[in-house]
Amino acid sequence: MSGTGITYTRLVNWLKIILPATALVLLSLMFLVSKSVDPTTSLTYARINLDELTGEQKITNPQFSSVTEDGAAIQFRAASAAPDEERANYFKALELEADIETPDGAQVNIRAARADIDGAKNQINLSGGVSLHTSTDYWISTETLTTAMDSTYVASNGPVEATGPMGDLSAGDAVISRAEGEGGGYVLVFKDGVKLVYDPKDKGETR
Repeated sequence: MSGTGITYTRLVNWLKIILPATALVLLSLMFLVSKSVDPTTSLTYARINLDELTGEQKITNPQFSSVTEDGAAIQFRAASAAPDEERANYFKALELEADIETPDGAQVNIRAARADIDGAKNQINLSGGVSLHTSTDYWISTETLTTAMDSTYVASNGPVEATGPMGDLSAGDAVISRAEGEGGGYVLVFKDGVKLVYDPKDKGETR
């Protein structure tokens, strides 16, 4: 019994030394590990992951249509569209296509690589190379174009190249709008240094 009591006493004495020492070692390890992790780096990764989770607000394949004040129907389609973070009611779209049909049956198809949609002004600014095809068989290309959403108005913001029934044409500007006056139709007007290479597609029979 006395031997057991001595062993027990020695064990307790050893534990009094070992346990505090172990605690100190564990605390030291905790401090060492915490120093090896840069808290700013962790925050950076957290921000990146948060950005990836929230992502960019983007709509894929959006479509919308409207009717202008003068009765023309407009349909818009795009590969994607996203709101502008700095401007309210403003969107950016890629690969936009628009179809305009006027009350008198005329049609215009517009395609552009990029589009800035300004909801406050009811207009779309197209860029990145724009092409138009009218139901009168005119093919028009230009770098930028502005089209209204609440009225039938399409205007290039620079030089245009066109091919139509009368031949090849170049001009400093082109506008599609409603003619003035009550009951006026819709007209395509080329202006500012118009050049036409006359080559009618239908020359008729030779006499």
